[in-house]
Amino acid sequence: MAEEIKDQPIIDVQEALSKTEQYIEDNKKSLSIIVGVIIGLVGIFVAWKYWYVAGKEKDAQKELFASETWFEKDSLNKAISGDGISIGLEGIVDQYGVTASGNLAEYYLGIGYMKKGEFEKAIQHLKNFNSSDQMVAPIATGAIGDCYVELNKVEEGIKFYIKAAEKSKNKFTSPIYLKKAGIAYESLGNYKDAVKVYQRIKNDFEKTTEGKDIDKYLSRARTLAGE
Repeated sequence: MAEEIKDQPIIDVQEALSKTEQYIEDNKKSLSIIVGVIIGLVGIFVAWKYWYVAGKEKDAQKELFASETWFEKDSLNKAISGDGISIGLEGIVDQYGVTASGNLAEYYLGIGYMKKGEFEKAIQHLKNFNSSDQMVAPIATGAIGDCYVELNKVEEGIKFYIKAAEKSKNKFTSPIYLKKAGIAYESLGNYKDAVKVYQRIKNDFEKTTEGKDIDKYLSRARTLAGE
């Protein structure tokens, strides 16, 4: 062991520092350009985020408020396309897509198109929506599952139901989407997987609305699965 240590080369710290200093000296111009570019990019990003986007956000909020009003009144066409004064959700996404309000407009558009039965468009907008909210995020994901099921793409729908249940594990949304996944599995004749998700509801969410009557779903799926 001592011989191995003895044989290892000794690093000349002073020499290494000298080489670094020489490299910096030789490449001073290039390094200055690189540093300048980085500072410039940071400046552009800060200006874009805190000046350009912030300015856009104020206008987007005004437009979104008008669309939300129509949405709440169930006037989906006006909410989506505008009323002649406001530009509507589609306009908000096109003109203010970089803003938080533009992102929220994607969610409203997805739900709006789903209500209108335009499921492909709904999926597109719901997938464009980004959120870390503990309630809204799983609901948006679950809505994608609903759209796929409506399009008779049940297996794809199940994937999004499971994803929605896992996205924010809570007693409000998780059991809802687990139950939807179970029913969807049953529609495909996949009773064993239906049993698994129903059992998860019984184990983890027994006191929820879905959990209170899960035994009958579990019993039916087990019988059909031959268990």
